[in-house]
Amino acid sequence: MFSGSQSMVKKMKTVIIKHPNQAFISQEHLDQSWKTFNYTDNVDWNKAQEEYAKFEAILREHVENVLHLPQSDQTGLDSIYAHDPVKFTAKGAIILKSGKQLRQGEAEAYKAFLQENNIPILGQLTGDALADGGDLVWLDEKTLAIGLGFRTNQAAIAQITEMVKDFTEEVIIVPLPYDRGAEECLHLMSVISMVDHDLAVVYSKLMPVFFRQLLIDRGIQLIEVSDHEYENLGSNVLALAPRVCMVVAGNPATKQLLLDAGATVYDYEGQEISYKGTGGPTCLTCPVERV
Repeated sequence: MFSGSQSMVKKMKTVIIKHPNQAFISQEHLDQSWKTFNYTDNVDWNKAQEEYAKFEAILREHVENVLHLPQSDQTGLDSIYAHDPVKFTAKGAIILKSGKQLRQGEAEAYKAFLQENNIPILGQLTGDALADGGDLVWLDEKTLAIGLGFRTNQAAIAQITEMVKDFTEEVIIVPLPYDRGAEECLHLMSVISMVDHDLAVVYSKLMPVFFRQLLIDRGIQLIEVSDHEYENLGSNVLALAPRVCMVVAGNPATKQLLLDAGATVYDYEGQEISYKGTGGPTCLTCPVERV
């Protein structure tokens, strides 16, 4: 029976990922596409395979069901970041439409995969609505925070709010800063990762004051990421279970702060699969069910 998820931290039972074989396809394809998708550098196919094997091994130690998205002509390199085309609720998936035009084909490919695997779909964005999964954060099972920025617009927020109104109590709109502009990827999940019900890793410099204060008022302890480790995706932390989490290697200060807070921390080398496409472990995974 489908249990869904309205939590970022409960024990992950089912997750959807996309292997580099299906997203990157080949070194030749990477050579032709990395600049188009605004990667920081070309990806090394062989190293990406090695990194992903270690990443997936950690995931499989903790997650009962790991599902793989297939290769699709509708998708590109960014489809390795399986989190963004959908967001799960207790009632099923919301099919989104990315604010990055090159990623908009991912939604229909994802929808077909969910249908083939009998995974419930709650609804789908229509019209001018644009949203990425990385802008939707469950603070708890009744509270959904949505980042308003280049990837997610007001029309999407209105539609998502309508879809979840019967089983949530609050939708909090969090305006995101201009930062480095429309070509760069800044999601709400770029600046906050929930690690437990009362623990979050944050980069406060890009967080609205009201939202940071709201977290504190809710009794959530904040682990602050330095400027340097923010650039290394240090604020992108995936909770596999409460205070059991995964980070990209190269963020020792953030890792130590998590350990000091009583967390178990796994890290993986992400030079090819994370840094170059600016997507950490939360981006690489789409939690379907948490229990």
